[in-house]
Amino acid sequence: MGQHVLILGGHGKVGQILTRQLLKKSWTVTSVIRAQEQFHQIESLASGQQRLNVLVRSLEDIKSVFQAKNILEEVKPDAVVWSAGAGGKGGLDRVSNTCLANSVQTYSIKKFILISYLACRHKSPSWWDSDAWTYALDMQSGDLSGHCKAKLAADEVLLQNSSLRSDFSGISLRPGMLSDEPAGKVEIGKTKTSRGNVSRASVADTIVSLLENQNVKSSWLDLLDGDHDVNVSVERIASTGLDAAEGEGN
Repeated sequence: MGQHVLILGGHGKVGQILTRQLLKKSWTVTSVIRAQEQFHQIESLASGQQRLNVLVRSLEDIKSVFQAKNILEEVKPDAVVWSAGAGGKGGLDRVSNTCLANSVQTYSIKKFILISYLACRHKSPSWWDSDAWTYALDMQSGDLSGHCKAKLAADEVLLQNSSLRSDFSGISLRPGMLSDEPAGKVEIGKTKTSRGNVSRASVADTIVSLLENQNVKSSWLDLLDGDHDVNVSVERIASTGLDAAEGEGN
């Protein structure tokens, strides 16, 4: 397609895998990283290609819509992937909310994909059993408490603001526990449980497919390792309008 994507949190493992994959597909990638010492590592992902831009910005320093808008207007991407904030540390919920809200107002941006976490919900969905919901609650109250609060806050803003534009797709991609296994088949959409793993490479594969499929609407999509081809699964979601945000955002 040859479009331009902004990756927020480009130094993370998923961000790096995603950068390589998109460059191979002739996308232009702008990768936002936190520190200058990360620059050469990210630059090396391009393998001599000219379609990679690297910006050094501390996302935690963004404290206003104006500051967030400056980054978006500087880059002018067609799509944004938010992969920053693993661990949900200080203020990233505020920053992600700001960027999410602003991306809806920035009309060059047609798609925003937020990498969230499968257990981040207020209510048990109808397709989970009690064990799945108990596990999700345990994750929300344990070591991942801050992460879940930050991600769920961003999920909710994305859900609310995506309705403001008919030409904008806001997708919360909600993987389970991340692993470093090779990419493989997945279960995506309304997963049968909240418990399980998915490889970072499969997460990146899924993001590429979501970026390239122009018919996927705003939605929450849970993601685990599974038995289905990524592209076939994404096409099914596009054709059925499947959305795991049931019961949320009310």
